[in-house]
Amino acid sequence: MNIGKSEYKKMAKRAEGRSPKLKNCIKAFLFGGAICCFGQALNELYALAGLSQDEVKLATPCTIIVITAALTGLGVFDKIARHAGAGTIVPITGFANSVVSPALEFKQEGLILGTAAQMFTIAGPVIVYGTASCVIYGVIIYIFKLY
Repeated sequence: MNIGKSEYKKMAKRAEGRSPKLKNCIKAFLFGGAICCFGQALNELYALAGLSQDEVKLATPCTIIVITAALTGLGVFDKIARHAGAGTIVPITGFANSVVSPALEFKQEGLILGTAAQMFTIAGPVIVYGTASCVIYGVIIYIFKLY
């Protein structure tokens, strides 16, 4: 059976189905908002526990990272992400998931060549370009404060 490009495109279009865009946007908004509300609740909880403002600023993201990493390791975060879609890409949870997922995927290759080598395949560019842009920004600020 020989199928041309136009016939293949028609078949693929029929098979792909329609994506419920509005429903996906609402779910992403609600899940992303829930994650942010959870972070704010942690802020308030840590402040009530007597932590200083600087300690609260450190404890909240650390807690969210640990929770996300644990949920990713248990396979729960992926199930949440299937429903939440882009709502789980809130920077801190998305970053934690992008570090833990490849580490789990390649753990059978060993601790060094598997887990350690592959851990930053997704998050590595974010770290590199984030650090580089911070340095450039710092240099620009330094230069303008001299004059």
